[in-house]
Amino acid sequence: MEEQLPHSTSGSKGTTFLKTCFNGYNALCGIGIVTLPYTLAQGGWITLVLLLGVALITRYTALLLQRCMDSDSSIKTYHDVGWHAFGRKGRIIVSIFIYSAAYLASIGFLILESDSLHKLFPNAGFKLGEHNIRGKQLFTVLAGLAVLPTMWLKDLSMLSFISAGGNVAIVIIISSILWVGVVDSAGFSAKGELFRLGGIPTALSLYAFSYGGHEVFPTIYSSMKDKTRFSEVYN
Repeated sequence: MEEQLPHSTSGSKGTTFLKTCFNGYNALCGIGIVTLPYTLAQGGWITLVLLLGVALITRYTALLLQRCMDSDSSIKTYHDVGWHAFGRKGRIIVSIFIYSAAYLASIGFLILESDSLHKLFPNAGFKLGEHNIRGKQLFTVLAGLAVLPTMWLKDLSMLSFISAGGNVAIVIIISSILWVGVVDSAGFSAKGELFRLGGIPTALSLYAFSYGGHEVFPTIYSSMKDKTRFSEVYN
């Protein structure tokens, strides 16, 4: 007897195009803005070509994913794509990779957050019983608690407001860099290096991580009111 693809259900009432743009842009470009200066310092200016290449590959594969989901209305997630292509084994393999990527990415964000906050507030901490919670430990816990409530949001239309906050943060970061460089007379005189072979693997991995939002593409696509405009989100 032929296995049938299980139908996924979604509680979303539909996300507008603007809210979808917030979700998509925040998923792809948030961490990339923060790591771009370090990436250029490691691999040189030539790595901007890698950035463009990764961006184009991401867009192309997102459109391929859209075509996969358009081929069968019951496909809602990456797991469904794996089932549709290779059956139960495909679903299991895809699930392992997707969950592993999401788990490891979450760990990476917590480490980045705790490192950044620890540098801003090196003496922060408190005592809980016999345990002193200070430094990176403290900020890892606080960051995890701050993010935890967003796990309960099942509607991407609501999550888009949080994504909009992330986009505002990106604008603030860019504005701060420009302010320090122009108004505070720090300047932009450092030319940097054009090419550093030893830093290419680091640059490529960071660019791939920045654009590694594929696990959320099916959810973003399925949540849209007008799915025909999905390609416009990544143009």
